[in-house]
Amino acid sequence: MIWFWLKNSRIFSLPMAILSWLVIFVYALKNGGNILNGIMALIGISFAQLATNLFDDYIDYKNLPSNSQQSKCLYIKKGKATLNDILKVVITYLGISCLTGLFLLFRCGLPVIWLALIGGIFVLLYAKLSQHGFSELAVGITFGPLLFEGVYFVMTGHFSLDVFIMSLAVVMFTIGLMYTHTVLDFEGDMCSHKKTLVCRLGDKKKAINGVFIVYGLGYLFTLILAHSMHNYDILATFVLIPLVFNLRNSLKSFECGEDKKEFYFRLLKARNLMVFYSIILTLAIK
Repeated sequence: MIWFWLKNSRIFSLPMAILSWLVIFVYALKNGGNILNGIMALIGISFAQLATNLFDDYIDYKNLPSNSQQSKCLYIKKGKATLNDILKVVITYLGISCLTGLFLLFRCGLPVIWLALIGGIFVLLYAKLSQHGFSELAVGITFGPLLFEGVYFVMTGHFSLDVFIMSLAVVMFTIGLMYTHTVLDFEGDMCSHKKTLVCRLGDKKKAINGVFIVYGLGYLFTLILAHSMHNYDILATFVLIPLVFNLRNSLKSFECGEDKKEFYFRLLKARNLMVFYSIILTLAIK
C-alpha cells in the first residue's frame, strides 16, 4: 500500500528535489552549515513535493473530459483509490512536512514560518497554476530561490546572493523536466482545456523547440554563477549540452497515444539531465 501511494505520487520525480537539495547542502556545509537542519529540510521538501504531485491528480481528475488520455489518473479510473483517499494521503504528506517545519522553527527562528508559508501556498495552488500556464513559474520559485535560500538559511542562519544565482541555474533544469512533461501531455492537456505554457503556444513544434530556451537560460545562469563565485570548474556542466539536443529530437519522434514506456523514456531523459547537471555542479563547488 505504501508503494502504491508513493508510485502514484510520482516518486520517480523526487531526484529533482533531492539533487537540488544536495547542491545547496554541500555548499552550505562548505560554509559551516548544520547537517541535522539540512537533513530535516530535505524531509520536509520531499513530502511537500509528493503532496503536490498527488493533489495535482486530485484536481486533474475532477476536470478530466471523456476523451482524455487513457493513462491520465488511471489508478483512480480503475477504482484503486477514491478522491477522499487521495486527500487523506495528501494531508498525511503535508502533516509530515509541517512537523519538520516546526522542528526547524524552534532551531532556526521565525523566518522558517515565512519560508514554509510560501511553500505551502504553492503546494495548494500548484494544480490551479498549472491549468493556467504558470506551472513553470511555480516550480521556478519553489525549487529555485525558496528551496536553495531556505536550506541555506536553516543550515547557516543567513541568505546569500551566490545561492540565489545558483538556484536560478539549477532550477532551469528542474523546469526542463516539467516543461518536457507538458510537451508530452500536449494533446491531452489541449483536450482538457488546460492552459499550460505549452498549450498557450498552441503549436507542438514550437513547444518542442522551447527546450532550447529553457536549458539555454540554465546555462546562462551557470555562466553568471561561475563568474560570481570565481569557480570555473562549474563550466564542466556544459558537457551535457549534447543531451539537450538528444532530448529535443526524442520529443519530435513522440506520438500521442504511444505506449507509456515511450512516454516515460522521454521524461526520464529530462530527469537525467537535471540529475547529471546537479551532480557535476555539486562536485565543482565542493
